[in-house]
Amino acid sequence: MVHDLYILMITAGVVALLFKLLKQPVVLGYIVAGILVGPHLFGENLVSMENVETWGNIGVLFVLFCIGLEFRLKNLFESGKVALVGAATIIIGMLVLGYGVGRFALLDNMNSLFLAAMLCMSSTTIVMKAVDEAGLSKARFVKGATSILIFEDIVAVVLLVLLSSIAVKNSFEGVELLEKVGVLAATLVVWFVVGILIIPTFLRWVRPHLNDEILIILALGLCLGMVLTAEEAGFSSALGAFVMGMVLAETLEAHRIEQLMAPLKNVFAAIFFVSVGMMINPASLVTYWDSILFVAVVIIVGMIVFGTLGCWWGGETMKDAMQTGFAFVQIGEFSFIIAALGSKLGVTDPAIYPIIVAASVLTTFLTPYIMKAAVPCYTFLYNHASPRLKAKIDAREVQVEQAEKAASAQQDVADKQPSSADKVRHAVRKTVVTKRLVDLFLKNMSENDRKE
Repeated sequence: MVHDLYILMITAGVVALLFKLLKQPVVLGYIVAGILVGPHLFGENLVSMENVETWGNIGVLFVLFCIGLEFRLKNLFESGKVALVGAATIIIGMLVLGYGVGRFALLDNMNSLFLAAMLCMSSTTIVMKAVDEAGLSKARFVKGATSILIFEDIVAVVLLVLLSSIAVKNSFEGVELLEKVGVLAATLVVWFVVGILIIPTFLRWVRPHLNDEILIILALGLCLGMVLTAEEAGFSSALGAFVMGMVLAETLEAHRIEQLMAPLKNVFAAIFFVSVGMMINPASLVTYWDSILFVAVVIIVGMIVFGTLGCWWGGETMKDAMQTGFAFVQIGEFSFIIAALGSKLGVTDPAIYPIIVAASVLTTFLTPYIMKAAVPCYTFLYNHASPRLKAKIDAREVQVEQAEKAASAQQDVADKQPSSADKVRHAVRKTVVTKRLVDLFLKNMSENDRKE
């Protein structure tokens, strides 16, 4: 295992450095490194696929745990309409489009369903990295885009659970699916409420004794504990890791845990992407080049159209909506996880995996260039828009600016308000205390009746 890890790390490091020098996303470097050390070029004796798969599964847990750590209820509520409408438009639109592509390619229902799920999620990691490298971190559209990505991550985790259930039973039953969604939603609510009621309080009590070493060990222990809980409840381990990240995101130590987890996340994320690359047969890229190009075009066009429409309907300006849509023109980690799930369960066509990964690589490579085209495309649209559309665009700009001023004026007041976690804890405590008081009152009444 040490030999395998050595080969993976050295190859990934060298290739990622080369991609960095070429000013390309290092994620692409990790996937290419996986192709180089994979069984298709130099045989299966170079590294053990079984060992790499084990490390890759651990990597998935840590990646999802860190994504959960970046989740903030406050940010989601502040961009509620944009997040909800934007994410719903993108996800539903791309699901329908992806399923249609699958049926057009003569795939069966199961393959088409998995393909649709793979195409409907943009990559949080790649979008945020592309935005940062483009110097747009402080741009107005980033807040709404981040909220949409958070919402997509939640839906992606839910999709993983539902697809697992559908694949195991090899059937798609509407009533049973709704029951599964209901059970999942109730479970998530219970886990989250109980988590933010107990864990933040515990961390506050022991905060004076928490150094970095103890904190990171405690956080990882809680993560793995929730992973086991999710598996015992019949859900995926990825769900448990994500939920614990969400819970810890509502604690005072969230930023500190995030910083401590960053090196560990980078290491295991690299291993995960290398394991993705190892499953690609370079010969298949030549065989399916036309399908790869077609899927890439579907992703780019679909994300631009649905992303722009969703953000516009959600209340953003046309410029911000287009910048968001143009930033979402790729698929990433969740698409790989869903593709790997389908391959592992044996319910998807073997050709889908290399096509999806190759399309992801191509769209990731093009993301920075497509992002730069957003503002020129907006200018062209505005200059050639009808008077009615131009008036709507201008009115929305004024509306958003006024809303920003109002939000800025209320910021000081909002900062003094208790956090979402504090509100939940207070509500639960109040409910518990009220119940205890009622029980005590009834008990006293019963005792008085007996005495009389």
